[in-house]
Amino acid sequence: MTEVTRTLARWVVNCKPSDVPAEVRQSGVASFLNWMGCAVGGSQHETLDRAIAALKPFSGAGQASILGRKDRFDVMHAALLNGISSHVFDFDDTHLKTIIHPAGPIASAVLALAEYMPISGADLLHAFILGIEVECRIGNAVYPAHYDIGWHITGTAGVFGAAAAVGKLLGLDEQQMVWALGIAGTQSAGFREMFGTMCKSFHPGRAAQNGIASAMLAKQNFTSSNRVLEAPRGFAHVMSVSRNFDEITGKLGEVWEAALNSYKPFACGIVIHPSIDGCIQLRNEHGLKAGDIARIDLRVDPLVLELTGKRTPQTGLEGKFSVYHSCAAAIVYGAAGENEYGDKVVIDPTIITLRDKVTAVAEEDIREDEAYVKVTLNDGRVLEKHVEHAIGSLERPMTRADLIAKFDNLVRDVLPVKQADELRELCWQLESLKDAADVARKAVLS
Repeated sequence: MTEVTRTLARWVVNCKPSDVPAEVRQSGVASFLNWMGCAVGGSQHETLDRAIAALKPFSGAGQASILGRKDRFDVMHAALLNGISSHVFDFDDTHLKTIIHPAGPIASAVLALAEYMPISGADLLHAFILGIEVECRIGNAVYPAHYDIGWHITGTAGVFGAAAAVGKLLGLDEQQMVWALGIAGTQSAGFREMFGTMCKSFHPGRAAQNGIASAMLAKQNFTSSNRVLEAPRGFAHVMSVSRNFDEITGKLGEVWEAALNSYKPFACGIVIHPSIDGCIQLRNEHGLKAGDIARIDLRVDPLVLELTGKRTPQTGLEGKFSVYHSCAAAIVYGAAGENEYGDKVVIDPTIITLRDKVTAVAEEDIREDEAYVKVTLNDGRVLEKHVEHAIGSLERPMTRADLIAKFDNLVRDVLPVKQADELRELCWQLESLKDAADVARKAVLS
């Protein structure tokens, strides 16, 4: 069998910034900006309040910032907490082939490290892109079987990406990088059972924290298996019933998974996005109001009901996994941002009445980014919309202007407008920064 782990580790160690195409670097910058907006925007969520209250007594020296707050924690706890806040809105980036949220585990790790040791923006961006590549290629190798049996792939694959990115910044040699991947793999975790709870955002945070630990241990020649990915009792065989190792090692440096990243216009599970898109389009085209509607019928991919079939969500986090709530909110508000998933919105009588009129039927021949929406009005009229590709997909990507608007909406709720604008520009300029930690310093409350 090919040395899958070593081949991947060797590539990460030897890959130079000049090996990465300009368009991939640009995608990396956009991913980092989107992650930052989500992390700062999510920083005031109750989930982070509780995590900080639980962990602060045990944190070491204040080495790194908690974005959007005044708190400082040690590097590994900061990575955990920023990873939580970046994912708590379920608004972060998505690698559509695997439904991995790539940035959370990796950006949370490398930015925390940048406050501890000098790292240029160019080096941070390079490590970030390589981490995404490692994470998504490993995810490609086991998806969908790994996901279907219940693993949360952002957590399980994300720890490898974080370890590789931090290992790159620490200057690990080939053998140390192999060990870092092995140490990461033995910490790979996260269950889909946790969706709709605070634990879902815990997964990318823990992946970031464990990825840092993996690389730091490997730097000190802490050993692991050399075959964590391909061994009969390693990651791919133990955690998936099928696997394709060519997805990990094939065309390394030629095909870039980082260039396939996408960004969410809606703060919920991505499989709901086509249905939301269709509801918003019909609402806007026909001036629909909740009271006009007799029923809403959806035809969707089976994964929609598997992942987001919560009929009666009771909290905002549960609402993110309810196609019924999401479509009701789309009609009532014409949006599905973080505000439409607040706890009070989920239990609003108008929303509940409308969501009870939503039915969804799964059909095998409908793609994950596709939906058919049919709205029947009280006066008997029937309105229909076929969403072939949802907004935010690779076929209908969010533009730079869309990303700026999303960032501003998230960050300006937390930081003063001038500071938010300066932070946004620092993110766009990441590759030219002499000190990548400037971004973290600009993202905190004074």
